[in-house]
Amino acid sequence: MYDRDRLIELFTERALKFGEFKLVSGKTASYYLDGKQITLHSEGLRQVSEGLLDLLADVEYDAIGGMSIGADPIIGGTITVAAERGQDVQGFLVRKEAKGHGTNKFIEGPVQPGARVVIVDDVVTTGGSSLLAVDRIEEFGCKVVQVVAIVDRMEGGAANFAKRDLPLRSLLTIEDFGIEPPPAEMLIA
Repeated sequence: MYDRDRLIELFTERALKFGEFKLVSGKTASYYLDGKQITLHSEGLRQVSEGLLDLLADVEYDAIGGMSIGADPIIGGTITVAAERGQDVQGFLVRKEAKGHGTNKFIEGPVQPGARVVIVDDVVTTGGSSLLAVDRIEEFGCKVVQVVAIVDRMEGGAANFAKRDLPLRSLLTIEDFGIEPPPAEMLIA
């Protein structure tokens, strides 16, 4: 069962670091949330997987996936917990680059064109990685119905998804760690 307070505690103990960090978005930040310290930890992944399925309870979807490598453990954990709950959910992985051999594809897994899918990410800042995953899975022929994250840094990701009519939900935000989001005029588009 999902315990939000426990997930916050795990992040605080294992994944929240203060200092000077360069983010994927290119921005410099005074804190870093290392989501893999949670998703590659047994209790952390269990909390995330249970929480995401609860968060998606009212969403109709066939598959959940995201950009490999960050989303890989989240997808595996979530589809495993879905099976334990009696839900039929498929997983898929989006490659940054197509394989140079075999079928040479960007999308891996049993998902088929026409499926309704959820894109998942560990930490969303501007949403760039997730939007690339959205582009790839839409090119494949699927319909993205929801984007979910473990933590929303509240730095423009939701607005960038909204521009594409994609709703974002997250288990946590930076405010759950006592960190104030930057003022709107400081956000990167």
